[in-house]
Amino acid sequence: MLPSREDSTVSQLKRPVSLLCAALAGLLISTAATTADLTEAMRERLKPAGELCMAGEDCAGAPVVVAASGPRSGEEVYTSKCATCHATGLSGAPKIGAPADWTARLDQGLEVLYTHAIEGINAMPAKGLCMDCSDEEIKASVDYMLDNSK
Repeated sequence: MLPSREDSTVSQLKRPVSLLCAALAGLLISTAATTADLTEAMRERLKPAGELCMAGEDCAGAPVVVAASGPRSGEEVYTSKCATCHATGLSGAPKIGAPADWTARLDQGLEVLYTHAIEGINAMPAKGLCMDCSDEEIKASVDYMLDNSK
């Protein structure tokens, strides 16, 4: 008996379908492997930078005690916080070493100058953004700038 036309069409389609199925299986395996690699890379990027340990837990150890070193000097505060603006006159800040920049401010009185340094004025934010500075440290830094601007 001669093969029918339908049998011939089915046999012609078997090979391409088989190749297509093999390619699809390879793609699925490759995708699964890539997905696993990406998932692991994502977990690595998102893992915590450290661990949290609450007081009273075994991992807490001895408490850390920070000893106060006392108030900073005017020079220390100026060097670490104030110099950014007052060394260059940034945004109209009176420059250290330039007596003319301080004259009009001093004419208002030293207490007004201290108040402006602590509370802020014009472009200068409160305490020059030195939020860990005490009022006394700010006053000491003002005194330091004045002493070095005569």
